[in-house]
Amino acid sequence: MEYLWAFLVGGAFCAIGQLLIDLTAMTPARILVTYVVSGVVLGALGIYEPIVDFAGAGATVPLTGFGYNLAKGVRKAVTEDGLIGSLTGGLEACAGGITAAVVFALTAAVVFGRGDKTTGTVTNG
Repeated sequence: MEYLWAFLVGGAFCAIGQLLIDLTAMTPARILVTYVVSGVVLGALGIYEPIVDFAGAGATVPLTGFGYNLAKGVRKAVTEDGLIGSLTGGLEACAGGITAAVVFALTAAVVFGRGDKTTGTVTNG
C-alpha cells in the first residue's frame, strides 16, 4: 500500500506541474523555484511532515521534498549551531542530492557530446 500512496502523491505533484505548464505562462524554471519554495514554506510550517510520513518517497523525491529537506536541515542546524546554522544547515542536509545532480549533469554532458570525453570538461557548443 505504501508504494501506491507514494505513486499517487508523487503523481499528483507531477500533474500539478503539468497543469501549471499547460494553463499558465509560467516557465519550467519558475515552476521549479515555486516547488522548492513551497517545500520550504510547508516544511517550515510543519505541514509537509505529515505528507512525508504518509507518502514517503512520493513526497521526498519531487522538488517540494528538496525544499522540505532544506528547511528541515536549517531548523536542525540552527538549534545545534545557532545563527551560523541558517547558512550551513540546508547545504549539509541536501549535500547528497546536490552532489548526485552535479555528477549526473556532468556525466550526461560527456555522454551526449557536450563535453570532452578524455578530460571530462564540459564545453559550450
